[in-house]
Amino acid sequence: MAALPYIFVLLGAILWGTTGTAQTFLPTSAHPFTIAAGRSAVGGFTLLLVLVLLKKINLKSWTWKETIYAGICISLFQLLFFSSVRLTGVAIASVVAIGSAPVFSGMIEWQLFKLRPTRVWMISTSFAIMGCFFLFLNKGEITMDPRGILSSLIAGLVFALYTMSSKSLLQKEESLPAVAMTFSVSAVLLLPFFFLYGVSWLKDVGNIGVVFYLGIATTTVAYVLYAKGLHQIPSSSALTLSLAEPTTAAILGVFIVGEVLSVTSWIGILFLLGGIIVLTLGASRKKKHVIVRGAK
Repeated sequence: MAALPYIFVLLGAILWGTTGTAQTFLPTSAHPFTIAAGRSAVGGFTLLLVLVLLKKINLKSWTWKETIYAGICISLFQLLFFSSVRLTGVAIASVVAIGSAPVFSGMIEWQLFKLRPTRVWMISTSFAIMGCFFLFLNKGEITMDPRGILSSLIAGLVFALYTMSSKSLLQKEESLPAVAMTFSVSAVLLLPFFFLYGVSWLKDVGNIGVVFYLGIATTTVAYVLYAKGLHQIPSSSALTLSLAEPTTAAILGVFIVGEVLSVTSWIGILFLLGGIIVLTLGASRKKKHVIVRGAK
């Protein structure tokens, strides 16, 4: 099925979109950096342990260079993103970081690998950016902190680099081991934040359950789906599909958290969905066209 890799990436992004809602069930004493560290530790180490027990991973011949690079990128992304949230709020941080990632990816692929962005990618990305813009308009008073905007932009760039390094890793390793090793590296890098900010809030069983959900569902399952799709589609396309994350977050905000979205926000959601549909259908038609030409 030509569209299956795109569906995998889309499902992964939808799971990412539940992260914010899940975090609302944690106390304010839970620092975002320790949440990120716990999420990486649960997601990475749990999957790694399972793979080691099942003997599905060979650490002796592992591709360490790409793994360490991907682990550094995903760690930096989380730190930069959470920093931008503190400076500018969730709305601007999410829109700028997530919205800029596919743009950065397309530009990098064009400049470094001479992969000129396709018309479908440009149209779908334009739709997605417009969608993020309208979602951004839903928030009331906005504080434009230049440091926060810069952090968000760098976060978007770093996530684009993570996607590209992960794609390189997936050329040599299977999806499950690749995700396990990447997030295990990330967990080790983020471990110091446990000591800096404390984890007394983890004494509550309910809070532990939320962290496990963040680690298993929004990290292990989500990134495995993302990796499986990424293995077969361009990085720029995968990043455009990842814009389903803010759409999911907005919908859950309305029906679970109780937030109220304006007409402009619903327009934004429609734009995001439109971009996803354009990208998926465009890729499917391109695949069919290639098959037909090959048959001739």
